[in-house]
Amino acid sequence: MADSIRQRFLDICRFKRTGDLCLIAPWLNDFWMETPEIWVKQGAPAELLDSRALRDYFEFEHIRVLREIQSGLFMDKRLDVLGRNYVYAIPPIVPSYETKILSEDAHTISLVNEGGQVVRVDKRDPQKMPMYLDHPVKDRATWQDYKKRLDPNTPGRFPSDWQAYVDRMNAKEEPLLLNVGSFFGFLREWMGLEPLLYALHDDPGLIEDMMDTLCEMEVVCITRALKDIRADGAMFWEDMAFKSGSLISPKMFRQFMMPRYKVITELLRTKGIDIIFVDSDGGLNQLIPLWLESGINFFWPLECAAGNDAVELRKKYGKDVILGGNIDKRALLKDKSVIREEILSKVPYLLETGGYFPSVDHFVPPDVPFENYVYLINTLREVAGIPPLKRTLE
Repeated sequence: MADSIRQRFLDICRFKRTGDLCLIAPWLNDFWMETPEIWVKQGAPAELLDSRALRDYFEFEHIRVLREIQSGLFMDKRLDVLGRNYVYAIPPIVPSYETKILSEDAHTISLVNEGGQVVRVDKRDPQKMPMYLDHPVKDRATWQDYKKRLDPNTPGRFPSDWQAYVDRMNAKEEPLLLNVGSFFGFLREWMGLEPLLYALHDDPGLIEDMMDTLCEMEVVCITRALKDIRADGAMFWEDMAFKSGSLISPKMFRQFMMPRYKVITELLRTKGIDIIFVDSDGGLNQLIPLWLESGINFFWPLECAAGNDAVELRKKYGKDVILGGNIDKRALLKDKSVIREEILSKVPYLLETGGYFPSVDHFVPPDVPFENYVYLINTLREVAGIPPLKRTLE
């Protein structure tokens, strides 16, 4: 009998299975919301507008994020803006804020989202990054009010039908990932980037309290969840780098983040979880050694435009790192020879050395032609000795 996707995932992460192509979704192989809409206009099957059908069309393997447990970034909050979805992510606050339209003009709507942020959304393209006008945490007083929403024991943080939920999750033959929070990204969502960076210098005590609150909440959530659920990995979300490197210094990382990371990662390892993922955009070369020291070992998306090179990371860190992504999305805007060259320059080596999950270096943007993306997937399959996608041969 063939191994389950769960066993394949674990074996690839632990370097027990080399050469195996495992295209997992959602998250690693995923799309901006408008991408399938544009592809259908280009002649792709209309069924691709359904996320499950889209996954099946490309024969992705499914990984299950335990999103019903409110302990990490919730990526699927949606608000209707003139018949189109404004999709955004919020930290795990319970209760969330009441959404409210504040004002609008010919081209924009200003609103409070469920994270308590005030944003200005473009009516013509609600998917693009909004303008952030205000954030819920401004000082110690507003933090004291906000932190009440981070009580790990508040009703609603876990599914009300807990035992039934546990039974459903434990019966799955796919990998289960538990969200375990963030120590920079969440604070940025609460305060805004510039106020957060000033506060790290001007009011370190406030930052310590915010991170301690998060750490305490995560410890309770992890302990409760893993008492009953056999999760296979854990996932942080940070987005704490820009094109040329980290948004904070290594000294600040060590002072504020590393001690809290270690509390979480050591707890996870006592529960048998040694696959600990972090999602962060930007240049990660300064951050990866710090994350490794903190107990985190799986890195994605490894954006090429920010100088990340998965081949060099494998040569430098060996089996200490699990890698995902790093296929340059910009190559998909060019002809097939460029796409092929991008794949062949990285993927054969990374698959053979193990611990690698191929994907575009972030979600697939809407300017990537459908035909080019199909070619990408079929070329990956060719490299791994797998026949082309069945549906594209019809």
